[in-house]
Amino acid sequence: MNIIKRSGAQVVYEGDKIRKAIAKANQTVPENERLSTPYIDAIELHVRGVAEKLGRALGVEEIQDMVESEIMKHGAYNVARNYIKYRYIRSLARKANTTDERILSLIDCKNEEVKQENANKNPTVNSVQRDYMAGEVSRDITDRILLPQEIVQAHKEGIIHFHDSDYYAQRMHNCDLVNLEDMLQNGTVISGTKIEKPHSFSTACNIATQIIAQVASNQYGGQSISLTHLAPFVRISRNKIRKSVLEENELVGIKPTEEQINTIVERRLMEEISRGVQTIQYQVVTLMTTNGQAPFVTVFMYLNEAKDEEEKKDLALIIEQVLLQRYRGVKNEDGVWVTPAFPKLIYVLEEDNIKEGTPYFYLTKLAAKCTAKRMVPDYISEKIMLQNKVDKNGNGNCYTCMGCRSFLTPFIDENGKPKYYGRFNQGVVTVNLVDIGLSAKGNMNEFWKIFDERMELCHKALQCRHERLTGTTSDAAPILWQHGALLRLEKGEKIDKYLHGGYSTLSLGYAGLWECVMSLNGKKLTEPEGEALGLEIMKKLNEYTAKWKAAENIDYSLYGTPLESTTYKFAKCLQNRFGIVKGVTDKSYITNSYHIHVTEDIDAFTKLKIESKFQLLSPGGAISYVEVPNMQDNLEAVISVMQFIYDNIMYAELNTKSDYCQECGYDGEILIETDENKKLIWKCPKCGNTDQNKMNVARRTCGYIGTQYWNQGRTQEIKERVLHL
Repeated sequence: MNIIKRSGAQVVYEGDKIRKAIAKANQTVPENERLSTPYIDAIELHVRGVAEKLGRALGVEEIQDMVESEIMKHGAYNVARNYIKYRYIRSLARKANTTDERILSLIDCKNEEVKQENANKNPTVNSVQRDYMAGEVSRDITDRILLPQEIVQAHKEGIIHFHDSDYYAQRMHNCDLVNLEDMLQNGTVISGTKIEKPHSFSTACNIATQIIAQVASNQYGGQSISLTHLAPFVRISRNKIRKSVLEENELVGIKPTEEQINTIVERRLMEEISRGVQTIQYQVVTLMTTNGQAPFVTVFMYLNEAKDEEEKKDLALIIEQVLLQRYRGVKNEDGVWVTPAFPKLIYVLEEDNIKEGTPYFYLTKLAAKCTAKRMVPDYISEKIMLQNKVDKNGNGNCYTCMGCRSFLTPFIDENGKPKYYGRFNQGVVTVNLVDIGLSAKGNMNEFWKIFDERMELCHKALQCRHERLTGTTSDAAPILWQHGALLRLEKGEKIDKYLHGGYSTLSLGYAGLWECVMSLNGKKLTEPEGEALGLEIMKKLNEYTAKWKAAENIDYSLYGTPLESTTYKFAKCLQNRFGIVKGVTDKSYITNSYHIHVTEDIDAFTKLKIESKFQLLSPGGAISYVEVPNMQDNLEAVISVMQFIYDNIMYAELNTKSDYCQECGYDGEILIETDENKKLIWKCPKCGNTDQNKMNVARRTCGYIGTQYWNQGRTQEIKERVLHL
């Protein structure tokens, strides 16, 4: 059994330390007020029992709170008072060096919380450590100086989550849709170097990867690009190759037929498309940004985004190559093909590709094959999105999310046309719905009262995010604000105009709707009463974002938060405040956004149908998933799920397993088991290998595929997922 120290390091639980601490407090009071040795032993045994029941590592503060409570229960009030006094004195001494301790624990790779905070960061790498160290300093400044203390305290207590506070001190935004079309067609500037419009598809791909790296280093969230913006360069390369072939034939005195020329041209063109796509895949996987990770980039594949039929056919060639190469994967250090985390792929299901006999159904079959092996692409239904995303002109729109799930709201520019690329999200603050539910103790009037208070707290926190960006000049990130990724402002020009009027969004996140409803009426979201209450809460959240938007001309939007490490933090805070409540706090995690609980026995189609109602009410971002076994030999079932997505839900994904053991060469699902210290570990079912450095594990945990493992709460959630097919 382990505990988590204040520095974040995880160490073996030592009950003797608890007994000694109580004994020290015991010695400070008269003998007749002291606790007997059996009582002290009983207190330690109680703490040990609670920890074993929870099945996770307790924090030092949690343990000390339990000790205080138990001392009080035994009637030793003076002992408890002196124990609390000693804690207070020690806390004052620690305030001076808490940040120092956390930074040192990072350098020594002892901080378990940070080591597993981000499933795509390797904490042993210097650049990642440097980013985490800078983040600790930034977080310290944010907590002490930049944020109101009521927000800081609410964040620490798990009442809300103020996302990415380690980046808050800088004037950085969350995620965006890169205007790759503008940058490629009109040129850009990278690191002070002018980049002209490329003259071939392969060059355009190379420039695109440089843009991705630069953008990732100037914001902290995800970014998305569209393959449609690369499609015009296929035509340019085709013409260039044709000219070259004709010149070669003339040079050697050969007069081939037009059909022969076309065959040679298309063959060479496909070779160039293959090289260009390979550049994007390998560059994105191997690039490391200034925050020590591969860029969180999403690649959008939407045939109907093409401007004409010729461009659409060229776009199909690119999409086909992207899917083929992603299906193959990338080689790990042992030369074995494995699943890469990035780029994330999104494939739009549309009228021309959804059924057998449609022109591009061959791409959909290839996408299904790729999903079954590599977990991507994910799927957007053009049909449902056109219904859900209606602009002020009354027209439906289909477009990509920014990164893993954050969606912009429909926006019409000054020319009366819809605009998405070049827009961004200012930041996120998430409310812990479970805490509101448990605080209300089943009383709905009390629930709505607390709900209103928490909404105002979230509003205040979101205003802080907005105000932090206000006054930012374009010089802060030239690639974003001056050279086309988002805007083309003059040097020194402020971005303030684009923080209002719907150009960018502010996201009110929410988490734990399942447990919140369960705490209020004991019903599941899959039951009529539970679903009705869940939808009522979602509608109320939307009422608040609409009210704030109308009052301030800032586009607040409701966002289904992709909790990663925070799912564990929220669970720990809830257990600390409310104890173990069956069906609510009896796990080391809480459920993402509106999702049906991972342990619920439900089929894929029913799950997606129910969640579609909630997804509609989460306009700022949401994604649903179904958990499936190895589907490589059952692509018909994969396609049937995809076709159901097309007819029923806007955005969804299929979670498969894609692991590899470097010790024995096992290519299957690496399992999660419990070791002698009650810690969840990954274990190869073939050779028993438990060394995480000698296995490749890929799981989707929050929209993105993670490959660097997870904290104990998220690991428990992964272990308990049931299959939906």
